[in-house]
Amino acid sequence: PCPRPPPAALRRCRARLLGSAPPMSALPPGADIKRALENSPETNIEDELPDGPPQPRPKNYLLLSILACFCPAYPVNIVAFVFAVMALNSYNQGDMEGSKRLGRNALWVAVASIIIGLAVIGIYCVVHFTTVSTVLLVPMQTLLCTGFRIRN
Repeated sequence: PCPRPPPAALRRCRARLLGSAPPMSALPPGADIKRALENSPETNIEDELPDGPPQPRPKNYLLLSILACFCPAYPVNIVAFVFAVMALNSYNQGDMEGSKRLGRNALWVAVASIIIGLAVIGIYCVVHFTTVSTVLLVPMQTLLCTGFRIRN
């Protein structure tokens, strides 16, 4: 912080700026401006302070929803991410109940996204590994049945 000039210097500066007439709202000599502002009703913030200790931040499951975005269930995992971000924004705005509700929604949608993603991966693996073996056998059988010989 910068050092404050003495009150006499402030009065001289004020007198130069405003001429020799003192301002209408001049404080009595020797009054501290900062102390006068602290007592004004505009700077009274005691009514805005919470009564009890600050509440802990509810879980928003943002990390889980980001990890769920790597699962192949794209519309569902994006919804989980949106719920998690909305829970974080609700907390920042002071809405604890809304943040808890949106956090629970983000959790359930992220878990559903992971389950759907694992099911899609499982179905893909079953389909891939059951059809790959027959797809490779069909061209070899057609080659052998048509009389095509493989040279050694």
